[in-house]
Amino acid sequence: MAVQRQAQRRRMEPDARRAEILGVARRLFGAHSYDTVSISDIAAEAGVARALVSHYFGSKRELYLAVVRQMMVIPASVSERLPPTTAEERLSICVDRWLEVVERNREMWLAAIGLEALGNDPEIDRIMLEADEIATDRILEAAMMTEVTEGRQKLRAMIRCHSGMLKAASREWLVRGTLSRSDLHVILTRTVLHLVDTVFPALRED
Repeated sequence: MAVQRQAQRRRMEPDARRAEILGVARRLFGAHSYDTVSISDIAAEAGVARALVSHYFGSKRELYLAVVRQMMVIPASVSERLPPTTAEERLSICVDRWLEVVERNREMWLAAIGLEALGNDPEIDRIMLEADEIATDRILEAAMMTEVTEGRQKLRAMIRCHSGMLKAASREWLVRGTLSRSDLHVILTRTVLHLVDTVFPALRED
């Protein structure tokens, strides 16, 4: 893949530079296949030397895994500074924030969840498992259920199941066009509420 321009180089702090390189890689990997994107392409688009990309991320494979992890792991900002109100309002805010992240990074998100469907890659599998656990933490925090101890394993398993529906629903929105963003917001918020308010109490009775 040939990058059409060389971005202007400028001084940045190491963390900011690393984040910028990661952002460029996310865009390029989202727009093109893995095989057609090179470290040189990413360096040119980011306006840095190829050696600097290798310094921060090592190989192209390691950089790609960093991009997949960034896309799949729900950022802490999704559940930060939530108002001390109802679980419904808090979940609604989290879902809206998450949908915004996915919408901004549509192609890379779809590529990442497609990798999960393919399977047979231990490193990708580990990222997906980690992402599911972190997503579960974020949802339970928003639902004000982090202190639940009785039936906790079932609670977490139930929320992990929800993440599978979330990925399928995002395909309906982004690929098939059968659902709108607002539809997804309703579905994801209401299903979590139903799980924690109705399904989980029934599970604890078993």
